[in-house]
Amino acid sequence: MMVTGGAGFIGSALVRTLVAEGDVRVVNVDKLTYAGNLESLGDAAEADHHVFVHADICDRAAITNVFATYKPAAVVHLAAESHVDRSIDDAGAFIRTNVVGTSVLLEEALRQWRSAGRGDPAFRFLHVSTDEVFGSLGATGAFTETTPYAPNSPYAASKAAADHLVRAWHHTHGLPTLITNCSNNYGPYQFPEKLIPLMILNALQGRPLPVYGQGVNVRDWLHVDDHVRALRTVLERGTPGETYNVGGNGERRNLDVVEQVCDTVAGIQGRSAADLRKLITFVEDRPGHDLRYAIDASKIQRELGWRPKETFESGLKGTVSWYASNRRWCERVQSGAYRGERLGLAARA
Repeated sequence: MMVTGGAGFIGSALVRTLVAEGDVRVVNVDKLTYAGNLESLGDAAEADHHVFVHADICDRAAITNVFATYKPAAVVHLAAESHVDRSIDDAGAFIRTNVVGTSVLLEEALRQWRSAGRGDPAFRFLHVSTDEVFGSLGATGAFTETTPYAPNSPYAASKAAADHLVRAWHHTHGLPTLITNCSNNYGPYQFPEKLIPLMILNALQGRPLPVYGQGVNVRDWLHVDDHVRALRTVLERGTPGETYNVGGNGERRNLDVVEQVCDTVAGIQGRSAADLRKLITFVEDRPGHDLRYAIDASKIQRELGWRPKETFESGLKGTVSWYASNRRWCERVQSGAYRGERLGLAARA
């Protein structure tokens, strides 16, 4: 199996799980940008059935070589630029990786698939996307697999474009593709620019906890381990050409999430939750900030039998405990340019 972005947050969680079970060779392709780190692989990095390939998915020669050398029976495509604020500052990298990179993978996957005569019936190409392609919701309702696309950020637009390419390769060429659109992920090994790990680390260090606007924006939160189980379920039992929404049943306002981080950190460290909540500061809102996302995951539950195991409370407690116990990992992955500063301000200049 080929996993792109396998040194990133979700990718490394998938790789660790696959390697631990030891029943498949995992070819891990990652460019190792700021958000990818081999330390996130843990013991999987040295396993005999794990192969790491340092490559950019936009590098056609490199990707051609990966397919020719390893002939993967499946591709799980997770490699992506994914942080909205960075896409506001510079959309170019998002268009290159998320759109061009996806097209390169599809073309090379199609080449291999066709080389097996009339096509390998067991081959699958699973493209991992986001609920942000659907735009913003009002106070009620939820995204379904048939919700019209309405991306509002450069990041979301680049992922929407990639989704459309994957759909086109299935309907035009017959490539057995699958698409998942997930809600916000959280859990161990997430790069500390995203909301939950940033708030955890700032709370642990007694630093300000910046919340966009008034903190009323709502997201559905999905634990990364539940997401990994969903990806494996879709890969094994999903119908080619279909899309599956994956959500965690964890809708929260951003302010509520940050307050719950404060309470959880306080409980684990024996500190005052009230004092930690005083660190919350409201900052200028993100440009074009979508008000609410919510996932209707009834299709994957009904057709494939997947359901999240973690509640937001149980998942957050485990996540806070992990970050509190792995400060050295956080320091090492942040040794580059990003130090927890506010991103996405260039659009205001």
